[in-house]
Amino acid sequence: MALARPTLAAIRYGYGLRPGQDSPSDADGLMTQLAKGIAAKDRFPREGLVGRRETATRVISLRAAEAKAAREGKPNESIRKETQREAQRIYRLDAMSRLAQAIHSPFGFYERLGSFWMDHFSTSALKSLPMRMIVPLYETEAIRPRMAGSFADLLKAAILHPAMLIYLDQDQSVGPDSRVAQENGRGLNENLGRELLELHTLGAGSGYTQEDVRAAALILTGLTVDNRALEMVYRPRRAQGGTITLLGRDYQDDEAGSQDHVRMLEDLAADPRTATHICRKIAAHFISDEPPAYMTEVMVASWKASNGNLGEVYRAMLEHPLAWENPGQKIKQPFEFVVSGFRALNLPDDNMSALLADMEGDDDDVGPVGKAMQMAGAAKSAEQRRKRAGQANALTLGALQKMGQPIWQPPSPAGVPDKSDAWLTPGQLSERIDWSRRAARLLGQKLEPADFLQVALADAATPETRKIISQAPSKLHGLTMVLASPEFNRR
Repeated sequence: MALARPTLAAIRYGYGLRPGQDSPSDADGLMTQLAKGIAAKDRFPREGLVGRRETATRVISLRAAEAKAAREGKPNESIRKETQREAQRIYRLDAMSRLAQAIHSPFGFYERLGSFWMDHFSTSALKSLPMRMIVPLYETEAIRPRMAGSFADLLKAAILHPAMLIYLDQDQSVGPDSRVAQENGRGLNENLGRELLELHTLGAGSGYTQEDVRAAALILTGLTVDNRALEMVYRPRRAQGGTITLLGRDYQDDEAGSQDHVRMLEDLAADPRTATHICRKIAAHFISDEPPAYMTEVMVASWKASNGNLGEVYRAMLEHPLAWENPGQKIKQPFEFVVSGFRALNLPDDNMSALLADMEGDDDDVGPVGKAMQMAGAAKSAEQRRKRAGQANALTLGALQKMGQPIWQPPSPAGVPDKSDAWLTPGQLSERIDWSRRAARLLGQKLEPADFLQVALADAATPETRKIISQAPSKLHGLTMVLASPEFNRR
């Protein structure tokens, strides 16, 4: 089924149609979205980059002081609980801001790429309390600004960021023959070296060996995190000295001012296997679970011709005929489904802050959930505030948790599953229908099912779905079925 190009662009390369927002119809329009998104200011972290570092270092310092006091037999449970609450509060504010940005941004291709690369270079806010505050910072300062430039630059920024070093335990790794290992017996951690080769660059099955994993881990020794400044630092006393051979190349610890890890990352970025792995993964994310080789070969050729310029790789994909054919090959991930649902329902921007107010129990800013309940005659009480908070959470962060894709919490370093069979399950479909019903009841009171179908899917709606919606026994049922329809759950 052929779709109008703006419809296909919004659904396949963005987060769906939204009333009042125009969609691009070609590669130039999508690349313009990317450029404008990079130039714009992200909504998270809420305090900005400098402010977030100040906030995080303050909370981390308090936590460290309490831990030291506890070791000395003088624990302060109130400080421990307060820092935990503060970190969780910051995480929720940031997560809601990220959700709001995806819903309201006119730069859908930029937003989708942000999610793609955060998944490729996965880190998790659940790793530790500080990571609740560091991971949003990581996305904004390391990933998003570099999504249209050199892959080598993106790779270095991602791998050498404190979030990645902490997540994959690089801050615990020391060279077996290093001074630190000799003094306290600590050893090598291969997590980052392994994921660097398997996930971030060459790809599984590309021919590297366990010896190569170990070599990469040895080259990375010396890298750790300054928790006070939240910056990567190099500590020679933790590094493995001497010559280390990886994939036939020698790396010397004392060469170029102990920058052997940087040279390794640049060499991995330039490896032809990396180009093949990354180009196929991009096409698999946007086009189909198994993109044809003749499409990815065009992208790889563009990679090689531009020395790994990601903007040129995207353009090669977007200018390929397959980029505008065979819609509906992918199942939306939960985040995509919820965001596209809110976009179709045309949730006002100020209502996102009101939703958060509902979740925080703030009576001064009653959100749409609270208003819906007040219209039903509900009294403002402690019990009612708890109900509003539960409803707001069930529409947003709680919904994503139940569907299996909580924000900044991938299940593993491999990220979130990106194949259809991961999301085509009875449990997943049940959760989506439940969300659709709740969202339609609370946010769709003024909508008619037939009109909403046109807004949400335009010409992507099949005649069969149009017939089903026209025969819905009630308005709520009709609105729910639009969001639960096969076309709305595909892209």
